[in-house]
Amino acid sequence: MSLQKIRKSSGEPDEFEASVAQELLNLEMTSTELKGALRDLYITAAKEVECGAGRRAIILYVPFKLLKPFHKIQQRLVRELEKKFSGRTVLVVAQRTILGNSYNRNSKTSGLRPRSRTLTSVQDAILDDLVYPTEIVGKRTRCKVDGKRILKVYLDGKDQANVEGRVDTYAAVYNKLTNKQIQFYFN
Repeated sequence: MSLQKIRKSSGEPDEFEASVAQELLNLEMTSTELKGALRDLYITAAKEVECGAGRRAIILYVPFKLLKPFHKIQQRLVRELEKKFSGRTVLVVAQRTILGNSYNRNSKTSGLRPRSRTLTSVQDAILDDLVYPTEIVGKRTRCKVDGKRILKVYLDGKDQANVEGRVDTYAAVYNKLTNKQIQFYFN
């Protein structure tokens, strides 16, 4: 029954993904405010990430076409899932495709590689997904003398009270997904 809330393109969901799908199904059955919104929504994968200092985060991968409906209920959904999985931060990220440089040289494809499928574009979109519903108001890349690059991201100051405790989790998860160092600041 819980398998209707997770649809993987290849293979069966593992035990953790099945438990997350079951919780989504339970929320759909019990929660009156989320019932209608969750009916047509599903996830493609779920992953648990270690964020350091004993903290953990759960990343829910959703199909790109369902990202907008998930955004409409994201705050309530995340609040309910964080109650169920106590001590873990829940993040929603769209499942995106990265096409390599050889895409436009391939004989099967015609035309250029879409800009939305480049590595840089996908990584920027992942960052937007992680900090949603907060707006990113600025980005700076700091290059250190030893060659390290640190991305400084400036978030909207009006959400500082809600987001300040999660900023370290955002940075750790972004580092795990993209292998880039990141720091968050508020304007």
